[in-house]
Amino acid sequence: MGLKNIINKIKEEAEVLKGDASKDKVYSTENTYPDAASARQGFEESRRKLFDVNRWSDLPGINSEFVLYDQHGNEMSGPLTMPGCYIRINLPGPTPENWVRVTDVHEEENMAEFIVHPSEKPQPEPGNENVTEHFFAKEASSTFRVELKGNKLTAYEIGKNEAINNKGEEAGDRGLANTLLAEGGWAGVQALQWNKLTSYLVHQTETKSN
Repeated sequence: MGLKNIINKIKEEAEVLKGDASKDKVYSTENTYPDAASARQGFEESRRKLFDVNRWSDLPGINSEFVLYDQHGNEMSGPLTMPGCYIRINLPGPTPENWVRVTDVHEEENMAEFIVHPSEKPQPEPGNENVTEHFFAKEASSTFRVELKGNKLTAYEIGKNEAINNKGEEAGDRGLANTLLAEGGWAGVQALQWNKLTSYLVHQTETKSN
């Protein structure tokens, strides 16, 4: 890497730390089957795993906790079925809880996905909806997708506009904590978490309870 590229990289990271820039990241895992019938069976199981969000907490090793809630803040035991649900994400270690809201669910014959954005905590009654309870700003998104092409099954976590939530009213009193978490704690486990999840979705990794 040349000196100019190094300087540009340092400037970019500085802007990210201030919350003035964002990053896009993609994680994926593939699994190729010997024939169309087994590939179809694998995809249908992947679809089930994708929407059974609560089971994501059972992945082995260092892992986050994922808990699905309805729009009123009631914990859900079944699968994610429609936009408007919330997911509480507790990262490994003593960190504040983080919330995302499901904004889109899309299914086709050979593809299934849902999209989430950082959000406020779901409120049974109107409350403080201006504070985003997440270390990324509300413009960030994550797309969780499983897709079948031929005999190849692929799972994705697609992160877009991952800017740190550390400015203004949206950050509340979490600005410093969000910066440390995004550039420290989460930065250290992000690849591990999403590679493990995408491996699980295409049956390369199974949960502890299996």
